[in-house]
Amino acid sequence: MSRLTHIDDQGKAVMVDVSAKNQQLRTATAVGRILLAAETRRLIEDNRMKKGDVLTTAEIAGIQGGKKTSELIPLCHPLAITKIAVRAELVSDGVRVTAEARCVGQTGIEMEALTAAGVALLTVYDMCKAVDKKMVITDIFLVEKTKEDLAGPDEKRAE
Repeated sequence: MSRLTHIDDQGKAVMVDVSAKNQQLRTATAVGRILLAAETRRLIEDNRMKKGDVLTTAEIAGIQGGKKTSELIPLCHPLAITKIAVRAELVSDGVRVTAEARCVGQTGIEMEALTAAGVALLTVYDMCKAVDKKMVITDIFLVEKTKEDLAGPDEKRAE
């Protein structure tokens, strides 16, 4: 098993030093679902939920949540996020959320994508809790993460 990067030699939690790493274009996509009663799903589809447009509100909340990740997760680095896109869509058993996050930086952006998906789903829960007492948030996971070097093959990062 590989060494945990957020633990020092004494077993204490630490933020990883990424200062020596090159800047890269980094992307991550996460998904999740919330299971809803059929009537709740119909209310969302017909835009008849008392709190308003559930899907649009969840998408905006997900974007906001993704931008706050380093404030919520103690060892996450604050990142210069270049994009967060959140899509909430009705599916047969509820709502499926897809969140994509992108940055140029020295460390990954998967936590921002996961947080965006989670906050969007929590927003659906909040907006529907008055009419559906059996909602279940489930299957939040990272679908993909990528990183791409920005410097050409003959270029090196200035020391």
